[in-house]
Amino acid sequence: MKVSMNIDVHHLTRVEGHGNIHVKVADGKLVEAKWEVVETPRFFEAILRGKPHELAPFLTSRICGICSIGHTLASLRAIERAMHVEVPPTPQQLRLLAKHGETLASHCLHIFFLAAPDLLNVDSVIPLTQSHPAIVNIALRLKSLGNDMCDLIAGRTTHPVSIVVGGLSKAPEKKQLQAIRQRIQDCLGDIETTAKVFKTLSLPDFVRETEFVSLKADGSYPWIGGDLISTDGVVKPEDEYLAMTNEYTVDFSTSKHAKLSRNSFAVGALARFNNNYAFLYKQAKETADAFGLVPVNHNPYMNNIAQLVESQHVMLESIDIIDELLDSPLTDIRAPYKVVAGEGVGAVEVPRGILYHNYIIDDKGAITKANCIIPTTQNNANIHYDLADLVKQEVKLGRTDGEITKLCEMLVRAYDPCISCSVH
Repeated sequence: MKVSMNIDVHHLTRVEGHGNIHVKVADGKLVEAKWEVVETPRFFEAILRGKPHELAPFLTSRICGICSIGHTLASLRAIERAMHVEVPPTPQQLRLLAKHGETLASHCLHIFFLAAPDLLNVDSVIPLTQSHPAIVNIALRLKSLGNDMCDLIAGRTTHPVSIVVGGLSKAPEKKQLQAIRQRIQDCLGDIETTAKVFKTLSLPDFVRETEFVSLKADGSYPWIGGDLISTDGVVKPEDEYLAMTNEYTVDFSTSKHAKLSRNSFAVGALARFNNNYAFLYKQAKETADAFGLVPVNHNPYMNNIAQLVESQHVMLESIDIIDELLDSPLTDIRAPYKVVAGEGVGAVEVPRGILYHNYIIDDKGAITKANCIIPTTQNNANIHYDLADLVKQEVKLGRTDGEITKLCEMLVRAYDPCISCSVH
């Protein structure tokens, strides 16, 4: 029997921002499968024009309430590269520690509160407080840990105040670092428990070969700055980010799309994993191996597992960073600098993928031009084309429209989109 269906999800829940899914199948043939972002653009790049450079990190952190530290770090990197500011080693380590706190908090928010309800066949995390209280407690514990790591280093959990041009305005005390280190150590078992629970759940079986883009490792799993790489063999310096993104507009979305070697590419945890697996901590590799997650994996639903693997990795690396910091005097936390004209690009891996900030600064220190390219913007085309192939596959398998609707929703959620950021 030839199937016909119309799926109209308006708006998708358990994602940040507003996006729609439209699917139409007539007589067994796909007519339309569309990922549609419908938010109003917020024009942050225009807001930055004419503003003093030192305000940019504080302003752009407001692009996202989840990745605000990542935006701050990308903004600072662009400014510091434009004005040739050399950030000392201690604040570099502390910044990375704050970045890890944000990654942990964001990944746990997605894994437990947004993705897990689908895998456990409930509509939200609320029923899980009764059916799986231990998992909800783990979620709250890990999310709180990530938030407190951000608060300790950045001055507050969201929209940091302590991370400034040249380094940090204030360093944490060693006793505070020791306390957070102990909490990280105590929570490592929570990751192992989560992995065991997720091993009992079934992720959808779907593969569409695509290109994955991330920062390129240089001795360790990459988070802040460096060359750009794709699984199709493209390697470019950070400054050539425009050649890596190739943004373009579509008539059904207020957020742009992007492409590189193919008609789309993906960024995010799975992309970082596919490009940089060799640089994960041993325990994180073992967790990935337990799920059969090996590079290059083309199942977008496995992004959820890649986030779990990265959560374990950043916790382990945070312990090592803190140990190094405890052996240092925690001084020399901010470099002096002179305002000079220049242009700089900052690339940072935020939870949802690689983020770019690019500023031109005049000799008075004012920003004359700004460009920001957001991870979800880079993922939009991949989501769009994934939906089409997924629907074709599931129609052939005889799925009902209800089953296909759920799989489409899960697909978009797997990318952990930050939709409001994508229309910055």
